[in-house]
Amino acid sequence: MSDTTANAAPQGQVKWGRVRQSRRISDKVLRVFATVSTMLAVFVLFWILGMLIWKGGQGISLDLFTKITPGPGTAGGGLLNAIVGSIVLTFLGIAIATPIGVMAGTYLAEYGKGSKLADLVRFINDILLSAPSILIGLFVYVILVMPFRGYSGWAGSIALAIIALPVIVRTTEDMLRLVPNSLREAGAALGAPPSIVIRQISWRAAKAGIVTGILLALARIAGETAPLLFTALNNSFWFNWNLTGGISNLPVTIYAFASAPYDNWQQLAWAGALLITAAILALSIGARSLLNRK
Repeated sequence: MSDTTANAAPQGQVKWGRVRQSRRISDKVLRVFATVSTMLAVFVLFWILGMLIWKGGQGISLDLFTKITPGPGTAGGGLLNAIVGSIVLTFLGIAIATPIGVMAGTYLAEYGKGSKLADLVRFINDILLSAPSILIGLFVYVILVMPFRGYSGWAGSIALAIIALPVIVRTTEDMLRLVPNSLREAGAALGAPPSIVIRQISWRAAKAGIVTGILLALARIAGETAPLLFTALNNSFWFNWNLTGGISNLPVTIYAFASAPYDNWQQLAWAGALLITAAILALSIGARSLLNRK
């Protein structure tokens, strides 16, 4: 009996040693695979950014910010009208989406919570969050462009607002849920109604996170092209401040100029792509810095 026990112990140790060796090999293989995949992703990213900086940087000049888009076969020109149009459409879309998104997120976090209506709103919001932007553009085209028989900046802004809305709703709800209930209870103990508690306590505590969500939504819609093709379209003239008719904007201008046979148009397309990338990068860095500082 003692011999059997003595023989079983070395066999168990050998078996356990094989298991540990197998685990070490699996860990090394997975670590190498993850490292190679990460390096490949970083290489592709920097390759794209390097090409964008190299080709887009060649088109950066004073004319880019002071002249409007040139006509076919015309030398020179810039992107002033497209830049102004993109800024107006983007910020108008955010101005529409922000109050609706913040109030909807507040309802989900403060009033609705576990109600069936809140669950339905979350489900719809998740669908909108992953919906293709071209589908949203087509939807706005059917309800705003076709009935009024013309493209407009208002339709483009509403399409961008629909894209930004679920991002703001989700971020607002998540940030408000992080606010400790003890703060709400302290406000209620002082006799403050729920509306005062939300405005003076919950919103103030979650202010940085809510603003971060708005900035991320702004970065999300800054480079959208598909919805604008169906709504605001584009033109080669100065920005139309009444927002009727085709509205010049950077994403559609880049799309049109990149596929054109004119060298100066292609150069302007690279420069415009670099401007949009830099703007989105700045917004993303600002949003993360704000959240981290808070």
